[in-house]
Amino acid sequence: MSRSCKVYIAGVFEHPTRKAVDKTIAQLHAEVAIGALKDAGLTKSDVDGYFCDGVAPGLGGMSMAEYMGLDLTYTDSTETGGSSYLVHVGHAMAAIAAGKCKVALITLAGRPRSEGVKSLAARDYGNDLPERGFEMPYAPVITNMYGMAAKRHMHEFGTTSEQLAWIKVAASHHAQHNENAMLRNVVTVEDVVNSPVISDPLHRLDCCVISDGGGALVVVSPEIAKSLGDRCVKLLGQGEAIKHLNSGRFDLTHTAAVKSGPIAFAEAGVTPADIDYASIYDSFTITVLETIEDLGFCAKGEGGKFVSDGNLISGTGKLPFNTDGGGLCNNHPGNRGGMTKVIEAVRQLRGEAHAKVQVPDCTLALAHGTGGSIAQRTGAATLIMGRNDA
Repeated sequence: MSRSCKVYIAGVFEHPTRKAVDKTIAQLHAEVAIGALKDAGLTKSDVDGYFCDGVAPGLGGMSMAEYMGLDLTYTDSTETGGSSYLVHVGHAMAAIAAGKCKVALITLAGRPRSEGVKSLAARDYGNDLPERGFEMPYAPVITNMYGMAAKRHMHEFGTTSEQLAWIKVAASHHAQHNENAMLRNVVTVEDVVNSPVISDPLHRLDCCVISDGGGALVVVSPEIAKSLGDRCVKLLGQGEAIKHLNSGRFDLTHTAAVKSGPIAFAEAGVTPADIDYASIYDSFTITVLETIEDLGFCAKGEGGKFVSDGNLISGTGKLPFNTDGGGLCNNHPGNRGGMTKVIEAVRQLRGEAHAKVQVPDCTLALAHGTGGSIAQRTGAATLIMGRNDA
């Protein structure tokens, strides 16, 4: 079912830094906000809605609104990990449709690299977690959780490390053209499978980078968009879902995208075959493989063959993805890469991606975020966007 009120992304901005040793998180939020508003042709006095994740400094949206001098009628600090920012887009769509606000600012910022965060660290979010007594004694490590999912996918469908490596290869082909990307060297399948094993079967090059930085979006009503020109991108559909362990009735080979994807496609009135470009959350190569299956770009279990045929490489493949290099090569700010997935999709629809990776006549784009761990509890959000002049 489509939404009666289509809203638009009018501005985007990705912070160029990858290590912000001289900036606070609040400062990064403000800098990306300024960048996105400038891109939209708006100012902070136009903003009446504000969205951020649950780990923004202080009291979330309230503290950041004060810091940036925003006068708001609506705020939201929903937290679903890496999918938060695509959830925020959907909530901004609903708020604008309900007349709660007209110009929604969404900001992400983080400094995990400067603060020495390691991807191998065991996650512990406090003493009152309901799962603490069952899981924390075993010190679950994020890479081990994704390694377990990859191993199960291999067991069920015969997926190989070489096939997973093609996802990194595609990302590196794109990152070489991004001057801000952390890893710009093009790699081969052999480079990936010969890199050190981090958590069997995942190698170092199967894992995303850790970076500081952030990004911002400006979502506006149709009336505001009309005054801003054809660089605005139409938001056509959004879906979100949560998957958890369900008392042990759990399948490691799929993500919550199996629910969020169909909702977004139905709302937009399109199918996977209609998508020209996809931004897929890529915390690990296995995250991408399972997601493209779950979203219907290929059948379950056929992701390995799909990616090893080069289908993710812009200019040659059926589904060019993450043309900025994604989390595997470009950045993963605040360990929440969903924001940058939306930003690159907007660039593609505007025709503003790097010329070497720009998808010709890009009319429909998909962005997808994954939060939490696909081997435990996870959130998913899928966003479908269209070019304004199409």
